[in-house]
Amino acid sequence: MSDYSYIRVSTVEQNLDRQLIAMREIGIPSERIYIDKLSGKDTKRPQLQKLLSIVKPGDKVVVEAISRFARNTRDLLDLVEQLTQKGVEFVSQKEHIDTSTPTGKFMLTVFGAVAELERGYLLQRQKEGIAAAKARGVHLGRPSVSVPDNFGDYAELWRRGKLNLTMTAKSIGISKSTFYRRLREFQLRHK
Repeated sequence: MSDYSYIRVSTVEQNLDRQLIAMREIGIPSERIYIDKLSGKDTKRPQLQKLLSIVKPGDKVVVEAISRFARNTRDLLDLVEQLTQKGVEFVSQKEHIDTSTPTGKFMLTVFGAVAELERGYLLQRQKEGIAAAKARGVHLGRPSVSVPDNFGDYAELWRRGKLNLTMTAKSIGISKSTFYRRLREFQLRHK
């Protein structure tokens, strides 16, 4: 049975010292500390995946703060569930969560439920905000890219192989993906 630690900073420039000191103070040796210098936007971080693959029943994963382990509640609960299924405990020092105790399990569940509720409120406010903006006539999404009146001529040159895709898009002043979108729209209008 071993204690491991996971440390994460979002960029190479950020300082790891605070997290490293916290882990060394509780006696976790350097060789059992896994460090990623990446955004926490997903769980496909190399050192996190390596840690998840080597822990065994009876081990413990300690983090300085939940935010260093997972950016959102869904990822947190999924990761902790993966550890639980392997018989591995999870401890977050800052939030005082320790899944080896009934209180720790409860706190993790409460934390997850509150965060999920807040996410629901956020989505609801976002939906209401979008509806209000549309009602005011605000254009949402990517700005529309216009094409010249002679788009059909360029499309025909491209179709005949007189211009390749790159030359066609460049001549019109749009990206290749925009060319394909506008081509589909053009074809639908001119059937």
